[in-house]
Amino acid sequence: MITILVLTKQESLSHAIASVVDARRYQFITKDDIWESESLLSRGAIDIAIVDVELTDVTAVRLLQDLKRTAPDVPILVYTGKKQWEWEEDAYLIGVDHVLDKPVRAKLLNNLLERVAPQADVKSDESGAGQPRWRQPSTPPSDQPRALEALRNFSTILTHSLDPQSLLKEFLLLLRQIVGVNRAMIFLRKPSTDWAGDPSSEDDRWMRCACAIGLEQTLLDHFALSISSGIGGFLYRQGRILRASGQEAATQREILKEFQLLGVEIAIPILDRESLIGVAVLDARLTGEPYNNEELALIFHMLEEVGLAIKNSWLHTHLRANHAMLVDILGQLGSGCMVVGGNMAVMHANTSVLRLFRPKGSEKRPLDFQDIPQDLGSRIFAVIKTGIGIPPFKYTVPALPRSTYQVSIAPFQTEGATAPVAALLVIEDITQLAHSQRLEIEASNLRLVKAMAEHLAHEIGNSLVPVSTHQQLLNERFEDPEFRESLNSALEEGVRRISRLANQMMFLARDRSDFRDSIQISELIEEAFQEANHHYPSKATQLRLEAANGTNIISGDRKALKHALLEVLLNALQANPGKPDISVRFAKSNNEAGRPQLSIEVTDTGKGFSKESHLKASTPFFSTRSVGLGLGLTVTRKIVEEHSGSLELSDPSSAAGREKGVVKISLPLAS
Repeated sequence: MITILVLTKQESLSHAIASVVDARRYQFITKDDIWESESLLSRGAIDIAIVDVELTDVTAVRLLQDLKRTAPDVPILVYTGKKQWEWEEDAYLIGVDHVLDKPVRAKLLNNLLERVAPQADVKSDESGAGQPRWRQPSTPPSDQPRALEALRNFSTILTHSLDPQSLLKEFLLLLRQIVGVNRAMIFLRKPSTDWAGDPSSEDDRWMRCACAIGLEQTLLDHFALSISSGIGGFLYRQGRILRASGQEAATQREILKEFQLLGVEIAIPILDRESLIGVAVLDARLTGEPYNNEELALIFHMLEEVGLAIKNSWLHTHLRANHAMLVDILGQLGSGCMVVGGNMAVMHANTSVLRLFRPKGSEKRPLDFQDIPQDLGSRIFAVIKTGIGIPPFKYTVPALPRSTYQVSIAPFQTEGATAPVAALLVIEDITQLAHSQRLEIEASNLRLVKAMAEHLAHEIGNSLVPVSTHQQLLNERFEDPEFRESLNSALEEGVRRISRLANQMMFLARDRSDFRDSIQISELIEEAFQEANHHYPSKATQLRLEAANGTNIISGDRKALKHALLEVLLNALQANPGKPDISVRFAKSNNEAGRPQLSIEVTDTGKGFSKESHLKASTPFFSTRSVGLGLGLTVTRKIVEEHSGSLELSDPSSAAGREKGVVKISLPLAS
């Protein structure tokens, strides 16, 4: 008879399958959890597995992987209520034989069982009808050597390997049974100094009694062996067995005295295959017979295994303490912290995470991976599979739509591992922070709008005052030639100021320009200088333009670059109204990326930049004059940086910067 395991949480599916197959050939075992049937699968008691998968997600894939790993030779049929080709492809890659849609169709199911059933029959025949598929261990021979018997007895004490006190007690009792010793003591050093303090500390140089038989423990509470002298010092240096009747003990009074005080005859080092961690001292046998060398060698090697077990127990204690400390730290954090293992099991979740993700009414059970929202679960799965962390991102918990959280997911990967062993999810409530940031941005925008409105109103008002004055006198004095000339001048000045203001606003508001004109920079500077003279006319103005070496051609938006140079030249003219001389010098160099660039240095005859203006000159609305909007160098810097260039002002702390003002514009040369 063929045994079929049905893994489902719905009994109706199991009944439906059983009702359409031959009960004389198939018998059914229904379970709702793979771990409940692990022993049946591992023993080979199952011939075919039918799995009911309601959700075609990561949990289903993990279930099939566990099933295939536990019983790799068992054929698997999967029933699902919703098929997805991506998930179905993963199922076949795992090793599933067939994926079926609900409901159960009798003819199709019987046909598929016929295909896989002969394989199950062969396996049953190979192991014998009605017989278990595992082999019974052979009976050990009755004349087993004593050494193997001692080894078998010794292995029983390793069940206490995580408790050094119980381990040593069981070992000494076993030693009494094997060799007939009545009095024995074990002295141990302080737990590994790599974890527990300074290796040069005084306390680390002493070995104290950890366990004794045949002698009261209280008598040894104040007795210790030193690793510098006596028995402990000899074993620490030599690493071999010491006898009280030997020559070493006879020639060293301190060693002999310690043997006499303890009432023992043999001292054996306890090594962890690297260093001395303790000493075992033994009295003579109950019968008075001496120990032979083979017996002492066997005891030495058994103590070495005990030493390794003790060292591992120290490491376990240390790791457990660190784990408890880490759990306590994660539990005390205000942020939610959750650790998910490589098998998609939640290894740790602090109170904040439980409060967010655990369903209501399930406070008594631990958090399961299925409780995590699907979008977060998919990201955790991706981090564990790829080993690539996810930078912090904003997230809204479905149950708390008005709250904003910041989530980051990082992989844990041990040294030498090819894939992460776990992933850490940190989720922090940033609702108040996000609200504060929004308020700050709104307040900042309001301050900017207020400042812009004040400066615009002031500049436009100044431009309109002369025009308004002439408009009031227009009807009365229009026939006066002098009035018409004054009106024309006022209109020209007002239009010029408002036009410059409009250009500044336009260049500040627009995105990066797509124009790429081929521009001869010396010609552009001369055009900008002529326009600057229209804004600030002066008969004594001079422009000394250094002759360029070769053709200095740049690529960019001609109109924008002309306006940027206009603002710089206009500032240079206003720096010294009495003698508005300007000199322009060119220099070629390479920028940080190694590309050739052209530097344009504009020097005026003014007093140079003050410390304040050097820091704030390109800041919006900063001006040292009572007229103007204070956007000239702000617009210049924006245009220059849009052309992958840079703007620099002369440092007032330098000698050159204190004598005159220098503005340096660097732009990449056209290739």
